[in-house]
Order: sequence, then C-alpha cells, then structure tokens
Amino acid sequence: MYLLLTVVLVTACSRGPERDPVIGEAFAGPSTLNLHKDIDPKSPAAAIAHHGDRLEILAQRRRWYKVRTPSGAEGWTDDRELLDSAQMKRLLTLRQRTADLPSQGVATTFGTLNMHTEANRSSASFVQVREGEKVDVIAHLVTGRAPMPKRQILQPKPKPQRKAKGKDKKQNKASEELPPPPAPPSPPPDWVALSKERSLTPEENLPPAAHDDWTLVRTPTGQTGWVLTSRLYMAVPDEVAQYAEGHRITSYFKIGATMDHGESHDVWLWTTSETLGEDHDFDGFRVFTWSTRRHRYETAFIQRRQRGFFPVAAKEGEFSVCLEKPDGLRIRKSYTLAGNAVRSAGEARCESQKSEDEGSELPQSLVVPTNKPATAKEGFVEGIWNRIRGMTGRGK
Repeated sequence: MYLLLTVVLVTACSRGPERDPVIGEAFAGPSTLNLHKDIDPKSPAAAIAHHGDRLEILAQRRRWYKVRTPSGAEGWTDDRELLDSAQMKRLLTLRQRTADLPSQGVATTFGTLNMHTEANRSSASFVQVREGEKVDVIAHLVTGRAPMPKRQILQPKPKPQRKAKGKDKKQNKASEELPPPPAPPSPPPDWVALSKERSLTPEENLPPAAHDDWTLVRTPTGQTGWVLTSRLYMAVPDEVAQYAEGHRITSYFKIGATMDHGESHDVWLWTTSETLGEDHDFDGFRVFTWSTRRHRYETAFIQRRQRGFFPVAAKEGEFSVCLEKPDGLRIRKSYTLAGNAVRSAGEARCESQKSEDEGSELPQSLVVPTNKPATAKEGFVEGIWNRIRGMTGRGK
C-alpha cells in the first residue's frame, strides 16, 4: 500500500503543470529580444531571446504574442520583433549569396545605425552598427514606403467541413438552365465628350509616394543587412573626398600608387551620385592620380551623366564599370591604368545576377559580367574576360 502511494505521488510530481499548446512558430528578430511578463512594453522582462532563436507561439492578443524560448521560458513580445520562417530563410540566403560578392568600399556612420532584415523601415533590426564602426558596401536599392507584407506566424486554421447535400438537390441544380445574359447597355449620347481628357479629381491628384534609399552592407563578422543610405558615409580620405563637388560618393577603390619624394600616394577610383533615391547606383565615375609636378591629386579620367550599376570591379592597374545605354542594354566597360593615363580596354555585356533558389533573388542593381562578348574579336575579348574574371574573383 505504501509502495503504491509512493509511486502515485512521484508520478504526479514528475508531470508538472500542463504546458500551453503551440499555435505557431516564429524567430527572434533583434540581436537581443526582451520577453515581457505582461502585454506592456514597460513590463519587466521575463526572459531573453537572441536573433534567430526559434520561438513557439502560445497565444495572441492583437499585435502581441506569447512565446516560448528553446529553454522553456515564456513571455510576451511585439509582432514587429518576430520573423516568420520565410523571412528567416531569405535572411540566411542573402547572407550566403553575398558572402563572396566584392566590396564596393568601406563605409561608416556618425551614430548608431540599425541594420534591418529587409529594405523596409518596419522590418526587424537584428544588428546595430556603432558610431565609427566600418562595414562593407555591397548593393543599393530604392523602395517605396509600404507596410510589411503578411507573414505566416500562426498555424492556419482548418477549414470547416460543409455538410454534404443530398443527391437530389445536386441533380436539380445541375438540370437547371441558366438564363441568357442581358444585352449590354448602349453608350450614352455624349460618349465622345466623356472619352476626352479630364482633369484629375483631388483624390487622384496626389503627391508621389515616399521612397527610401537603402544600402546592403556586410559587417566584419559576415552579417548582411539593409541600412538607410542617408546614415552612411564612405570612408574616403579627406584629401580626396574634398573633390566630390557636392555629390555623394557611392563606391571607391585603390587601383595603384605613385611615388613622390619617397612617399607613396594611392591612385583612387570612385563613383558618385548627385542625389539619393535614384534608380541606379551611380551617375558618374572618376580616377584621381597624384601629380609629381604639382604635388597634389588631379583628375586623370572622368565620366558624367551615366547610369551605372554595381558591382564595380577593380584591382591594381585596371577596373570595369557596368553602364546602361539609352536603349536599356547594359555594357561592362573595362579600363587600364598606364602611368597616370586611363585607357579603354574593351567592353562586354553585363546582366542581373539572380539566385537559383526561390525567394532569394539579389537586388536588381547587382550585375556581373557574362561570358558573351558584345563586340570585338574572339581572342581580344577572351583576354579581356580573363582580366575581368580575375577582378571579380570568378573562375573561368
């Protein structure tokens, strides 16, 4: 009797309180996510989750969710702090696809900068770039301001089963013939006047939708995300940046060096854009070389009023840029550096880079050289492509 009672008590204690059923799944968006005891952002933290932690959804109250961490701790969090499975997959794929893409220059910020999972102000911020911290610029994108699309966090509710109707009713409905459609109405007498141009109504005469300019950056630890371009500035030396003429520097590269009285001065290539919000990555590019006669930087080559797209490929003594012609065709033009002179080295087509995985397409601004030459002889073009592949880090 005593043995049976002991077994019953031990079994009852081992069960513990019943756990709430799981109604969905999500992932922690921020680098550190405080889970609150109550539905209130000022409520004390009951637990802490970290970016990428898988969370079980236990309950929903408007835009608040009660979640359970992998360790079993429970708490409430705001909907904006969570990622669904599709968002988490896209973020991981973006990191993998951009890991080997060439940097377009190093940028930094004057203050703390939030790195977002997607190019949307409402998306979760999973990393903060600190003041003075440096990141690699990878891509550029302009998007319209819009709310985040609907996500699949809660498990879909099963559809209610409809009661099967009798066979007689189905047969009766099938046997019924639909009436013929009515004849279309005749046009109004003043249909010609109505077809002419009319002035817009106050609702239609709205200002253009607001847009945001985003930059895809990569941290020294390899994390990739989106930041507002206006909060970044390229870490170009001041002795060169002073020649930007009010334009914003979008990328820069060292492509050589010049010795002057025992001192080495780098040769710089940069791209610039006149304003934010453009549907291309740069509208001009320039090469700066050091003059041994005047002992200062001077422009060796410049191109303005262009429609250029990343990535710019550059290394010692040569570079290439992807430019869009008026007919929409994108051509990658190659140049070489001979002393302080910049010379053309041919051209070939460039096209958008897309991922083979669904939902992991890179920004349309990203372009890479193809193996199809636009013009010129086979042997000459093959030599150009060998150099371009070397600059972009791609094999034959």
